[in-house]
Amino acid sequence: MMLDTATLRVVLALVTLTLLVLFYFITYRRTRAAYSGWWCMALLLFLVGTSAYLLNGTVHQVWANPSGNVLLVAGAASIWAGSRSLRDVSTSRWLLAAGPAIVAVFSALDRPSTNIWAGGAIYLAFMCALVGLACRELFLLDRDYSRVHRPLALGAGILALFYLGRLVAFMAVGPSGQVFTSVFGSAPTTAFSTVTLVVASFTMAELSYEQLTQDLRARATVDGLTGLLNRAAFIDLAEDELRRLRRSRTTATLILADLDHFKAINDQFGHSAGDTALQAFARACAGTVRSTDLVGRYGGEEFIVLLPGVTPERAQEIAGDISRRLQRSGTEAIPRLPTVSYGIASTDAVLGGLDAVVASADAALYQAKTLGRDRAVLASDGVARK
Repeated sequence: MMLDTATLRVVLALVTLTLLVLFYFITYRRTRAAYSGWWCMALLLFLVGTSAYLLNGTVHQVWANPSGNVLLVAGAASIWAGSRSLRDVSTSRWLLAAGPAIVAVFSALDRPSTNIWAGGAIYLAFMCALVGLACRELFLLDRDYSRVHRPLALGAGILALFYLGRLVAFMAVGPSGQVFTSVFGSAPTTAFSTVTLVVASFTMAELSYEQLTQDLRARATVDGLTGLLNRAAFIDLAEDELRRLRRSRTTATLILADLDHFKAINDQFGHSAGDTALQAFARACAGTVRSTDLVGRYGGEEFIVLLPGVTPERAQEIAGDISRRLQRSGTEAIPRLPTVSYGIASTDAVLGGLDAVVASADAALYQAKTLGRDRAVLASDGVARK
């Protein structure tokens, strides 16, 4: 016996409520991950939107039906925003509100008091587009991000195609056409949505925990102020890189940089100005070196850079480029940016591992300070260059 649409919607609402309660208390409150927050929001919007459709055929249909359209589209927008959060991409509130707002206008103008499909074409188009965009975001994640994001992306793609089929059938034969009612009507769509929500919620939980893990891993490796690698992470990655370079018989150059008279900036302009100077130097480094180079904050106002395959002479030029970029990045938060001293050491000229190379660069940095600062000194021959 086929269940009627109203009964299926009651079932969907109860399933959605159960999933929302379970997901909120078991997953969101434990992870506080952005993805789980967006999924909770989507479930809440789906719950209220589906419940609004239960008022079809009553005097309240005039506002309940358009409200259901708007809330379901807002739920799809939340799914899209959650998928973007996995790539650390934020979504503008205005962008999220655009779809529901357009659907609200078209639904309100399409005789909602007598037409249960008021604004139907626009509603279906936005559902297809937003779920499709969520599918795209999931496919953009690295293949090794998690075990479930690719299957979830595939499921989102199938759901987007389903809504595309609904839209095409709606435009071709209308909501009362046999093809639409038997394949894409309210009853089959509600049943399909129920199964989809149950299956998706389990994968959503794993993705929420994976996002939390990724966030904790990033916090453990990234300096909170500058966004560069922290000291421990740089050392681990640099040691791995040096082992790889030795196997390929390739050399590298290490730069140790120190901001000159940094304490005077803190004393004269305040610690916020000092933080601004550190961030400006970090941006100058990141904007100058290659994506394959390693850059980290070594401690305080000291920074460290590993340049695989780069000669010491070229490293001197890179240090000069960093200083020039730093001085060009003036900011109102600090009247003047500090100069920088550099010590440069080549792995080819130093016996031993990373510690020995760092010690050699540190000795060159000390010499740069002794010679008057604002210069780069090569550890191999003591040559200094401004």
